[in-house]
Amino acid sequence: MSLTEEQIRGNLQRIEERIRKAAVSANRTPESIKLLVVSKRQPVEVVENAARAGVKLFGENYAEEIEPKRQALSVFSGIQWHMIGHIQSRKVKIVAEMADYVHSIDSLELALKLNRALEERGRDLPVLLEMNVSSEESKSGWAAWDGSHWEALSLEIEEVLACSRLDVHGLMTMPPLAENPETVRPYFARLARLRDYLAARFPATDWRELSMGTSADFETGIQEGASFIRIGQAILGPRPAWISG
Repeated sequence: MSLTEEQIRGNLQRIEERIRKAAVSANRTPESIKLLVVSKRQPVEVVENAARAGVKLFGENYAEEIEPKRQALSVFSGIQWHMIGHIQSRKVKIVAEMADYVHSIDSLELALKLNRALEERGRDLPVLLEMNVSSEESKSGWAAWDGSHWEALSLEIEEVLACSRLDVHGLMTMPPLAENPETVRPYFARLARLRDYLAARFPATDWRELSMGTSADFETGIQEGASFIRIGQAILGPRPAWISG
């Protein structure tokens, strides 16, 4: 059963209180952390209830889900649609048309394709660069787990920064799944160090954003400098079973 507006508002308040406590523990202001509510595979009615409950930032993993939800929420002001999942080549044009922000630029090839699609539309798009800081083969992103390779990595990043329609604002990562949030702390810390390295290498770029932390580990992410955290079912409830085709 889909959650009501009241249920979502209650979940939202509980998560916001946990964000506040984590921020205070890290000597940060809660306002410096943006909550991205992950709405992938959630029905439109749940997303509408979330908007009524006050959610402004929605994260989608699948490009084709953005348009119908965007249309349904067009009556609400201030809504943003963030693409957080891997972008298939055939979905680049959808993202260029529909997304307000992209967290998952995971290769130079993708950056160049998205930049071309944005040029065709005369749009600029804020983006984050996805980094694989854990060496897991299942994770997308630039190989960034070995600091000795960061100099070579920066050569590709320089090419991304030359894309005139991509407005790079920082980095994103997905750490390994772990029951203990402390297990992922080194990966979040590594992403923050990489951000600092790139900020020193490319000072003209705004590297302020770090998108890291989900329902299982967002407090740890906040303590290590996250500015975006991505939380889904803890706010919107379980996703319905998905039947493809």
